[in-house]
Amino acid sequence: MNKVVVGLDEVGRGCIAGPVVAAAVILDDEKPIDGLMDSKKLTKKRREVLAQQIIESAKAWSIGRAEVAEIDEINILQASLLAMKRAFDGLDIKAGYAKVDGTFYPDIDLPGKCIKGGDNLVAEISAASIIAKVYRDEQMALLDVLYPGYGLSKHAGYPTPDHKMKLAQQGVISIYRQSFSPVRKLLP
Repeated sequence: MNKVVVGLDEVGRGCIAGPVVAAAVILDDEKPIDGLMDSKKLTKKRREVLAQQIIESAKAWSIGRAEVAEIDEINILQASLLAMKRAFDGLDIKAGYAKVDGTFYPDIDLPGKCIKGGDNLVAEISAASIIAKVYRDEQMALLDVLYPGYGLSKHAGYPTPDHKMKLAQQGVISIYRQSFSPVRKLLP
């Protein structure tokens, strides 16, 4: 039996702007990485250092994303699962078992299980959480350059009071999830 475990996690579900991003990671037992945990519990600098270690020493890793239009069309849960499927499909090594953060399993052809809080309990899921978060933060920083005035690199698209205020002042643009209440309220 193939004992290769892939960890899957997503970031950006609660955001009102930008894509939802998932990662799939197969770690190398010969190259353990210290300090893996839920990406939200790490400083930005520590996440970036760990992301680089994961990318350099994992057997395989892949990023998947679902765009704003897809989120608005199929809902955030289905878009998150789609991003996970895309991350899984991007792996160049065949896994034997999947461990997925949360309570919903993506549409992948592999046995596995969902683990609530898995990003704090399972190294592969923690690694996926970290590289997905670092990748998504980089994407939001790029959007911040393209669409200045919204503070996207600061809040990464989460609906902070400052972000909602800037959105109300600047107006809704294409990178916003129109199916989300704080955005929908501002539509004509």
